[in-house]
Amino acid sequence: MKVEKTATNRVKFTFTITPEEFEHGLGHAFEHKQPDVEVKGFRKGHVPRNVYESKFGIESLYPDALEHVVQHKYQEAQNHPDYELVGQPAVDYDAEKISTVESFDVILESDIKPDVKLGAYKDIEIKTTEVAVKDEEVQEALDALLSKNGELEVKDGSIEAMDTAIFDFEGSVDGVPFEGGQAENYQLQIGSGQFIPGFEDQMLGMKAGDEKDVNVTFPAEYQAKELAGKAAVFKVKVHEVKISKKAEMTDEWVKSLNRENVETVEQLKDSIRKELIEQKEKQADQAFTDELFDKVIENATFEVPQSMIEDEFNQQVEQFKRQAEQYNMDYEMMLQMYGFTKDMFESQAKIESEKRVKLTLVLEAIAKAEELKATETELQEKIDGFAKQYNLKPEQVTQYLPAFLIEKDIVVDKAYTLVKEAAKRN
Repeated sequence: MKVEKTATNRVKFTFTITPEEFEHGLGHAFEHKQPDVEVKGFRKGHVPRNVYESKFGIESLYPDALEHVVQHKYQEAQNHPDYELVGQPAVDYDAEKISTVESFDVILESDIKPDVKLGAYKDIEIKTTEVAVKDEEVQEALDALLSKNGELEVKDGSIEAMDTAIFDFEGSVDGVPFEGGQAENYQLQIGSGQFIPGFEDQMLGMKAGDEKDVNVTFPAEYQAKELAGKAAVFKVKVHEVKISKKAEMTDEWVKSLNRENVETVEQLKDSIRKELIEQKEKQADQAFTDELFDKVIENATFEVPQSMIEDEFNQQVEQFKRQAEQYNMDYEMMLQMYGFTKDMFESQAKIESEKRVKLTLVLEAIAKAEELKATETELQEKIDGFAKQYNLKPEQVTQYLPAFLIEKDIVVDKAYTLVKEAAKRN
């Protein structure tokens, strides 16, 4: 194996593949193909290799054989003591030199984890502000709670913003109804923004018994691709208009909320004030943490391979897609529920991915500089935690997740805590 650095964070490995190694790959490739091979005179899956090669040519095995051999060489490269490979490697070889009787070269070129030159990461000074909650904020929260727990009353009048309408609708594109575009006695708070832009605005002023054609255009990035960007007409018939009546703030109403140890109006106010303070403290701590680690990263010197950022970005997107699948939802529909377009989400995810990668690299460097280690107890606690989270046995966790990765997670957490506890709040 020949190794050479081709850039600051990129390394090229040149491997010589011997005839014996390539034969091993060819054998593996044939075993992979054999179950599906059919040749007259032989049962499917029982064709000998020499017959297969005579009919299809040994060259038909080369792609799978090379893939198998390269995978073994990649594992060798991953075990190199001086470099930690990241991203997917580029594979190169001269197709004309592939041979079963002579050695030939295969080149793997890969990004590597960068060296991080740490700057200051202890005793970082961060300016903080005192957390306080005003009486007006408590009252706003109370009013919101009263509205949320209010009752709907029938309104004798036209629809205004934030009224609730009970109505039927049927949507069509070019005169043809589309799937999911119909409903009866649908209840919607007008102005909540749940429907297609422009739909709710056109319902303002309608009364019970009114019928109307609502003309809208589906967003260009609508989750149902067959409707995206198309003009549609919804036939709407209003049955009722309702208005929300705030609940009356009494001790009896407070008891109906079933809050633990909260039975009077004054206790509710105290509880809300405490919640608001805790919320602001969390926000202040997050702002403090963000600023602190931004400075620690800024003080360090290193170059991040783009492949690391891309890997982190892809993981974020895949995680969100899996979450959407759990709710039987389309990826873009789930994004819309969170108030994002696909472009908005992925643009923000790329920024967050770069920050995460940089933070992890710096924390790993700090852990190394401080010689932080994971104890056997800490390792076992982490394994048990994963086992509980994913409903696995502890021994199954270590089958899927190597111990050295679990240890790395622990020491990175320790580095994070070390930096935060050493920071100075002004």
